[in-house]
Amino acid sequence: MLRSPLPPFALAAAVALALALGGCRKPRYDTSTPEAAIDSMARMVQDGRVEMLPTMLFVEARDVEFADGVTEASAIEDVKGKAGDMLARLWRVSMKLKKRYPADVDRELAKGGSWATRSGFGDVFTAVMADPFGWLDANRSRLAVEDLGDGTATFEIDGKPALGGALSMRETPEGWRVAVPIELARSSGYFPDTREEWAVLAYMMLAVENALVDFERELDSGKFRDLRAASERAGRMVSESAAAQAVIFAMMQQNDPSKPGDAAAGGKGGALEVNAGKVNVRIGGDVPVEQDLGRAGDLMRQQAEP
Repeated sequence: MLRSPLPPFALAAAVALALALGGCRKPRYDTSTPEAAIDSMARMVQDGRVEMLPTMLFVEARDVEFADGVTEASAIEDVKGKAGDMLARLWRVSMKLKKRYPADVDRELAKGGSWATRSGFGDVFTAVMADPFGWLDANRSRLAVEDLGDGTATFEIDGKPALGGALSMRETPEGWRVAVPIELARSSGYFPDTREEWAVLAYMMLAVENALVDFERELDSGKFRDLRAASERAGRMVSESAAAQAVIFAMMQQNDPSKPGDAAAGGKGGALEVNAGKVNVRIGGDVPVEQDLGRAGDLMRQQAEP
């Protein structure tokens, strides 16, 4: 009879560790075909693995290395990683809201539609927080893809090309991915080009995640009477965090001489305009940008307040 070289307690500990490590592995999702990839995205939502959704995006990187040695491919992966962390936090918060306000969430889901069909700040964010990932799961039957046989696939919603045919799928060494229409995005003049711009985009994801962390802390304290009150608070916190980074990103874009536009039209060298109803703030005009950013923050809060 063979005897284990390990004492019984050590062998048991090793087995337990192996099982634990096996249980911590990320579930594998089939992305070998375009249809399988879309199905897997829906299953990621069903399984609560929403942090994996950004990995299903293909963003073609230029063969560029920035001054600090970071490549554009690495910068893109960093943004995707931060986006995954943010989505995971959003999922966690939405689960807490469902547990704390089950009747409110059920009533919200019974309304049907999605946040995109709502109007009004409170109504939109109530729909978002009640079921932030439900659209993909509920509308899987509306999505169709066709493998063209050349490593690409068309993407349709209700039988019509998504984004006028601009959105497609691409076969990669890791499997099929939803391809961001990179040429269209870059031609818009508002796509990250520099190391700093990619960093701001990554920080935007982090800022939203931090806002959700702060909101979760308030939620745990029991300060909200219902789902709508909680959602409006979450919406204000997220909006302010994202808006600040968006303004910084826009200012960096406008100050970049390689970007299209002219000062008279508010392009490079001009001022960024932020509007809320009849209130208007110009950033980058005749006063220091820091002062304009402060006014823009006040404006965002005015817009968010009920």
